[in-house]
Amino acid sequence: TFLLEKDRDRQNIFNLHAGVLFDVDGVLLRGRSVLPGARRALRKLLDQNNNFLFPVVFVTNAGSCQRQDKAEAAVQSQVVLSHSPLQMMKSFHDRCVMVCGQGPTTSIKVLSIEQLAQQHPLLDMVDHQRKPTPPVSTAITVPVTIILFGEPIKWETNLQLLIDLPILACNMDLLWMAEPSPRFGHGMFLLCLESVYRKLTGQELRYEALLGKPSLLTYQYAEQLLRLQNHNRKLTTVYAVGDNLLTDIYGANLYNRYLAQQHIAMTTAAKLVAQGTGSQVTTAEEEVVCAAQCRSILVCTGVYDPRSLLPGDQNSGVSETVFHGHRDLALEPDLVEPSHMVKDVEAAVDLLLQQEKTEEVTAL
Repeated sequence: TFLLEKDRDRQNIFNLHAGVLFDVDGVLLRGRSVLPGARRALRKLLDQNNNFLFPVVFVTNAGSCQRQDKAEAAVQSQVVLSHSPLQMMKSFHDRCVMVCGQGPTTSIKVLSIEQLAQQHPLLDMVDHQRKPTPPVSTAITVPVTIILFGEPIKWETNLQLLIDLPILACNMDLLWMAEPSPRFGHGMFLLCLESVYRKLTGQELRYEALLGKPSLLTYQYAEQLLRLQNHNRKLTTVYAVGDNLLTDIYGANLYNRYLAQQHIAMTTAAKLVAQGTGSQVTTAEEEVVCAAQCRSILVCTGVYDPRSLLPGDQNSGVSETVFHGHRDLALEPDLVEPSHMVKDVEAAVDLLLQQEKTEEVTAL
């Protein structure tokens, strides 16, 4: 766990209009090891009472675990896993679902891939040693939706059993920062699943939904948690610190674009109301309470290699054919261009503290 020591010399001179989203793997941790500077970075965000100067949420694309497994550095209410935004998707809450992934998936009382394969072994015929010898009933109670929490262990079994059902995927990472180098993530399994589906049907696999960074829903959910810490007061700036251009930076920039569009729409609506040509906004649900902007900060301690060129660089030779983002995401140069690039998370914290100090002085 991170050491949250008192810093009696620090005064809370900042307003509470900013929030911080930290990625975990590649930013604070590598495997189970704390990255150099991570403890110092978090200490710098504490006031003299060991409270965070700003609302802080840890957003990870890990999904084959529960929040307490990732909550050594924070209380569970400050942790967003890849599947956490499912809480916002109420239309799925009363469905019969089957889950795919590793970890304690059965603890949420759903049908797992392993249970389906055991109950109906004729559906999975890849492993000849597992073929049933006595006759087996093939009658199946099919779940309505499949939720992919993370990459499974037996890919061949999961590919066979997933192919016919609506799918909701909670993680798009092609790579993630492990020890000692980037390794295949759940996005690689999705790539295989999409290829199998296209080969069989001649069509593209369509998802019920895609969650996890860089999806907008993940950032909307994370901002909700930031606002709860801020006593539901509106935030001005959200800083998103990450190590992966195609998830952390792409997602933060996409969210920044969304925020700009929301505020333009609200400004236009307010002008129409003032002119007497629009309908008055009267309910809290209709009011946009999202932040004004989201600034992306890229660190060089994880997936991103500072010796490589950015994907959007015209001289990089990177094209759509080698884009490592998910199939349903377009390579747009401005979405993979971080607002700031620093060496590590401590430098990221120093940067955002300086930015907020400047903003506060300017406001005064």
